[in-house]
Amino acid sequence: MASPRLLRTCLVAALSAVLVASAAIGPAQAEPPDVSAAAVTFSDSFDGPAGAAVDSSKWQIETGDNVNNHERQYYTSGNKNAALDGQGHLVITARRENPANYQCWYGTCQYTSARLNTSGKFTAQYGHVEARMKVPRGQGMWPAFWMLGTPVNWPDSGEIDIMENVGFEPSTVHGTIHGPGYSGSGGIGAGYSLPNGQAFADAFHTFAIDWAPDSITWSVDGNVYQRRTPADLGGRQWVFNKPFFLILNLAVGGYWPGDPNGSTVFPQQLVVDNVSVTTSDSAGGGAIRGLGGKCVDVAGASSANGTPVQLYDCNGSGAQQWTAGSDGTLRALGKCLDATGNGTANGTTVQLWDCSGGPNQRWTVTAARDIVNPQADKCLDVTGNNSANGTRLQIWTCSGGANQKWTVG
Repeated sequence: MASPRLLRTCLVAALSAVLVASAAIGPAQAEPPDVSAAAVTFSDSFDGPAGAAVDSSKWQIETGDNVNNHERQYYTSGNKNAALDGQGHLVITARRENPANYQCWYGTCQYTSARLNTSGKFTAQYGHVEARMKVPRGQGMWPAFWMLGTPVNWPDSGEIDIMENVGFEPSTVHGTIHGPGYSGSGGIGAGYSLPNGQAFADAFHTFAIDWAPDSITWSVDGNVYQRRTPADLGGRQWVFNKPFFLILNLAVGGYWPGDPNGSTVFPQQLVVDNVSVTTSDSAGGGAIRGLGGKCVDVAGASSANGTPVQLYDCNGSGAQQWTAGSDGTLRALGKCLDATGNGTANGTTVQLWDCSGGPNQRWTVTAARDIVNPQADKCLDVTGNNSANGTRLQIWTCSGGANQKWTVG
């Protein structure tokens, strides 16, 4: 959100360095390899009986109001405004009520709601962080999924807003970074809008970031819509190289969304299906090494659609840092490893492309160190068994050759 919050807490966001292994595909493959270097280190699918409070080993609940944003709600404790629904969801409910014991900066609060965090329970640096949620609707609603740097000294400690929605923009969500000299209304970010006037409140959507030492990339349902690097700050300080924590909340009113009006129907709910964080021991992802000890590399470190993926000397750059999505994708520079043109034939090249969730962007790693595209039932392959820098990668029938063997992480 656009200014510091009340009781700050820590949920780690982290980055997956290697492929998520699944069932073996291809000839003579056995169990998938140990992928402990790329693990879901935080996950909550909010299973439990209806009305139960959230898992206190993962989350704590903030209480109070928010003076800085001039919001209109009071965040309550326990399960009054944040509870499981018995169907695998967390429901954060905003209600119109103003009991006298809920005192806000301007007097008696007019609404109650909830805000959760994981301070002191889970922190990390870099990562793929995502939540699948359905936002509320109505003027004055302000749901958010976001992170703060530790120790909190806003704005110098930094803030990453993974998703914010304001009720007067039902089709748009925003992703933003805040730091010293670029905070509040000066935050740096962009919006993502659904096509054809669809509203985010109509269905669940997945909001995510991929966070590396020198970049943060935002996506909605796997569709990348912005990437920020130190070059975007105009010489100001990049403060996103330390542990951050994550927060879920539903605010009511404030400077940005404005107050609810007669059109706003209460109660309103932010429904969270799951939150997950995938981490690794290596900052910003992991290398994939193959023929001649060289690395899978995005040519020219370009994130443009259609950029060739090649073999190149390992150099530790972001163009060689690959992370695994929970959907089986393999990502670098905020985009996905893609079999060109949805091809399945031998010799189909691989490239970088916007993540679409298509079968040509899904990969598995086997115990034999093959990286397989299940749709084609073919292996990631170094063209011509040539270890020279710049050799294009392709898919080819799995043969067991050295040009199809990869060490992940």
